[in-house]
Amino acid sequence: MTMTELVAAFPQQLKKAIEIAQNAKFTKPTTTLQNVLISGLGGSGIGGTIVKELIEDKASLPINIIKDYFLPAYINENSLVIICSYSGNTEETVNVMEMAIAKKAKIVCITSGGKVQELAIQNNCDIVIIPGGMPPRSCIGYSITQLFNVFDFFEICKCNALSELEKSIELLNTEIEDIKHKANSLSLRLLNMLPVIYSLGATEGVSIRFRQQINENSKMLCWHHVLPEMNHNELVAWTEKNDNIVVIIWRYATDYSRNVKRLEICKEVFNKYTNNIIEIETKGETPIQRAIYAIHLGDWISVMIADLKKVDATDISIITHLKDELSKV
Repeated sequence: MTMTELVAAFPQQLKKAIEIAQNAKFTKPTTTLQNVLISGLGGSGIGGTIVKELIEDKASLPINIIKDYFLPAYINENSLVIICSYSGNTEETVNVMEMAIAKKAKIVCITSGGKVQELAIQNNCDIVIIPGGMPPRSCIGYSITQLFNVFDFFEICKCNALSELEKSIELLNTEIEDIKHKANSLSLRLLNMLPVIYSLGATEGVSIRFRQQINENSKMLCWHHVLPEMNHNELVAWTEKNDNIVVIIWRYATDYSRNVKRLEICKEVFNKYTNNIIEIETKGETPIQRAIYAIHLGDWISVMIADLKKVDATDISIITHLKDELSKV
């Protein structure tokens, strides 16, 4: 399948992911859980970043994300470590899993196979197998859904997420023509530009996802930041006019009023240095629905830019080269 076909199939992927979650089997921990760590990188790991933001204000335990080779020192038998590796062979994540096994943490794996599945079977870890053979970044629906289900089973966050995801599917199916129309218009405005992506508060994960999709699918450099943090550093860098920069601001109904005021002041600054400012209003009745909507719209934008540039959105030969070189060490 082409990346465009994979993006178009996102609602169907969510539906399949819900079915997988409903049939998943987990075992209760033998100790009292005190913290949660999600390990995953790139397309395998971004789901954890987004889910953490969506549930953090309701979660009964602290949740951290690791995107490296090593576990934090606090991980022990009272920790829940969630291993997210689509291929099952991500070397950083495999290393974290081996360390978590040694620390006797409670481990849940979300993968399509590989070394992670082997280790899970050998060490009696809980595992959810998702369909393989696709680019990891095209499978975010599988990872997000399973993560929500894990948090529900271990009673870390009861947020009725599977029902919310079903409603999100309905939203995407209802809005699909409008989403594609917006994506087409926005892709034309972003072509040959330098996108600067901003979001407000606890919605940074979706902006990171959008940046990653622009990087991988559109083969473009861009960057992102989040308010209010950027007000304490990056805002000072807005000192030179550059109409090749296009500012993209993701807006949510839940944006905190003080951050909204900050944004209005920041836009006055941006307008001095670029003529290109785009605000994207997300749709949906809840934070989960709005996040799913934004993911899908951003994905469509990225593949439409790839089409305009006449580049292969699925190509990641440079990453493959990196992994090949690392395998020689």
